[in-house]
Amino acid sequence: MPSLKDLKNRISSVKSTQKITSAMKMVAAAKLRRAQDQALASRPYTSLMDKIVSKISSKATGTSIDLLTGKPENKTQLLVVFSADRGLCGGFNGSITRSVKKEINDLQQNGVNVKLLMVGKKSADSLNREYGNLFIDKIEGKSAKPNYADAEVLATKIINLFENGEFGVCRVIYNKFVSAIAQEVTFKSLIPAEIQINEEDKDTSSIYDFEPSEEEILTDLLPRNLATQLFSSQIESTASELAARMTAMDNATRNAGEMIDKLTLQYNRTRQAVITSELIEIISGAEAL
Repeated sequence: MPSLKDLKNRISSVKSTQKITSAMKMVAAAKLRRAQDQALASRPYTSLMDKIVSKISSKATGTSIDLLTGKPENKTQLLVVFSADRGLCGGFNGSITRSVKKEINDLQQNGVNVKLLMVGKKSADSLNREYGNLFIDKIEGKSAKPNYADAEVLATKIINLFENGEFGVCRVIYNKFVSAIAQEVTFKSLIPAEIQINEEDKDTSSIYDFEPSEEEILTDLLPRNLATQLFSSQIESTASELAARMTAMDNATRNAGEMIDKLTLQYNRTRQAVITSELIEIISGAEAL
């Protein structure tokens, strides 16, 4: 049985931990509001960019723009993985890591070579031992501060690798923000660009004339679209990370409170047992006299 001093020290330690988790929860909650607004505000722009690319590409029949079609003959696929640089955010990093492992195994079983471009430290560290030989690059320190300039640099890097024949298809994997308690692992094709043509677009596409040609517009638009999709993925991942951290720290704070209550009860019972034992010794000594 632990002594009174041990119990008191443990209670003090848990209270200190509770203060830290409570502070981290409040910080994450404060940052989450801004990140959530940014993620929700970016979705219409990203969606509209997809529609523009889809509409123009539907007119550019027979185009040979590689970013639009990919390189089917190249049996190597690049996975761009967004995770966090820090832990203490529940299953956020673990869900991404598990999804990437499953996807790598499925692709390799189908005879597809895989390369990884890791954005964020945690998943990269988890995958490094088993799949470190697949890494093209590992980018750290960017997960908490999404920046369009960084997305442009990353897009340029991916395009250069693509033009050098390093891969034929590129997809991004990230956690999409759903709510403060839910995040969804999402796969999205970057190269080739995702084309979504509905019946309405087919009916109205004939009334549009493009100047310059559709191919020239796409040549300039597709790299911008790639940077936009990467920036949107980073924003969604950051909001999801903060939401997961807020929820995890809230649970940790609550669990710490329950542990303090149990330890306090145990401390009081042990203290009462010590007092009772001392009283019995005093009474027994008095009766012996």
